[in-house]
Amino acid sequence: MIEVIGIIGGSGLDKADILKNAKEVKIETPYGKPSSPLVVGEIAGKKVAIISRHGKKHGIMPSNVNNRANIWALKDQRVKHVLATTACGSLREEITRGMIVFPDQFIDWTSKRSSTFFDKDKVCHIPMADPFCQKLRELLIEKAKELKLSHRPEGVIVTIEGPRFSTRAESNMFRKIGGDIINMSTVPEIVLAREAGMCYQAIAMATDYDCWRAEETVDIATVLEVFKSNVENVKKLLLETIPKINFTECDCQKHIDGAIINVGED
Repeated sequence: MIEVIGIIGGSGLDKADILKNAKEVKIETPYGKPSSPLVVGEIAGKKVAIISRHGKKHGIMPSNVNNRANIWALKDQRVKHVLATTACGSLREEITRGMIVFPDQFIDWTSKRSSTFFDKDKVCHIPMADPFCQKLRELLIEKAKELKLSHRPEGVIVTIEGPRFSTRAESNMFRKIGGDIINMSTVPEIVLAREAGMCYQAIAMATDYDCWRAEETVDIATVLEVFKSNVENVKKLLLETIPKINFTECDCQKHIDGAIINVGED
């Protein structure tokens, strides 16, 4: 069985122009419609499926993204490895605009989202101590070095509910509790991927300094402008990394084993 590599396209990077022999695939899931149809094609002989997190026209706000349907749709296409692109705010002076960060930890500051597939008859206590895939992250770091891309090999990403941006007090709080970058999309996407037996790694591009800097604020126009001006770097990174994804087993894919409790069983 051919395994498929999934790309979740975030703000400014949800086009399928990096694929060859691309075709659109519409999928119905038990959780409703995904944010967009999948576009399935090839990169260097590898089968790849892309989904647009916020829809083709970026019309779905963060809290309304149907993460369960999106991950289910990727699983339906036999996806085992997920690369998720996302714009993010920098909470550190040294993480500059346009820099790519490969987070290794997250802090969940969301409150309204469905974060499990097992909400009826079963309970899933999925391990998340090391939430991102180390193998995928190492491949991305290696390629970022080869391409001489400005990057940071690790970091803590804070996911807030949105759609509003943070207050200065909140932004400074996130810095104090250990956050390095901040976005509105990684959680529960990453949790659901772990429940689905997938490896998941975010590719986060810093577009702004949030608002912890006294002289700065953040707005969506700036976010999209910076992302657009640096999007070719992310495309190059994907095109170089995807052909190197050749591992078929990983601890990420095994954490679901033994994590489920059937309600009513002794």
